[in-house]
Amino acid sequence: MTADTATEVFEEHRSVLLGVAYRMLGRVADAEDVVQDAWLRWSGADRADVRDPRAYLVRVTTRLALDRLRQIKTRNEAYVGPWLPDPYLTEFGDTAPDTAERAVLADSVSLAVLVVLESLSPLERAVFVLREAFGYPYADIAAMLDRAEPAVRQLAGRARRHVEERRPRYDVDPARRRDLTERFLAAAADGDLDGLMALLAADVRLVGDSGGKAKAPLRVLQSADHVGRFLVGAARKGIPDMSYRFLELNGGPAVLVLTGDKPDSVFQLDVCDGRVQAVYVIRNPDKLRSLATA
Repeated sequence: MTADTATEVFEEHRSVLLGVAYRMLGRVADAEDVVQDAWLRWSGADRADVRDPRAYLVRVTTRLALDRLRQIKTRNEAYVGPWLPDPYLTEFGDTAPDTAERAVLADSVSLAVLVVLESLSPLERAVFVLREAFGYPYADIAAMLDRAEPAVRQLAGRARRHVEERRPRYDVDPARRRDLTERFLAAAADGDLDGLMALLAADVRLVGDSGGKAKAPLRVLQSADHVGRFLVGAARKGIPDMSYRFLELNGGPAVLVLTGDKPDSVFQLDVCDGRVQAVYVIRNPDKLRSLATA
């Protein structure tokens, strides 16, 4: 395999590798670093005996992500306020050839699921991502992780039960989420408390991630009354030179708020039964850098 061919093969699988690394880490910069390290391993490897480049590259990426995850597990302990994954521009490309598979991938990269994945062990998270998001057989995952297949099956079962017990209910249909997001945005921008209350579930949660570097609640807000009043108060204060646009982030519609041409915040809703179940607000400027040119 020539150097040019090796580059083409790697680029063909880059989006898959980034998808694996991001789901493992929940951090865009760390995922990109892992993929770059995977490229260095690939470019310097003896590729003569590699029969399945994609499987080889996923294996390398998974192992690098596992190492990185073990290193950064303590980061959140010192984090100021609630932590959310970095917003991730969703580009499934050729990894999702049909609607059903796109729905699975969208769910596996959602903020709600990624928050739950943070509570898994690194190995459980790796197995869950490879099995549930990318559909790898247990035998292949065992080879990637140098574990016996029965042990991998046990890890998968434990991780699946953990995620299902803690996964919030939400509607993955993008059209319904977009419609409710638009109505939510209009009511919040107008400071319309009654309009907001009509959209919010009674036990709605607002999770604000600022990392202590911007204004956001330092605790999770719960109940329609608390969330609605907070949003109306924030709207009254306003943001100078504000504009916004819709993006697809983490598998669903989201709103990027800008001040001038600089990202100020991102918000995304979990919707179920026609009501907003959760509001995620990301204001940490470090997490918004990747959206500066979105």
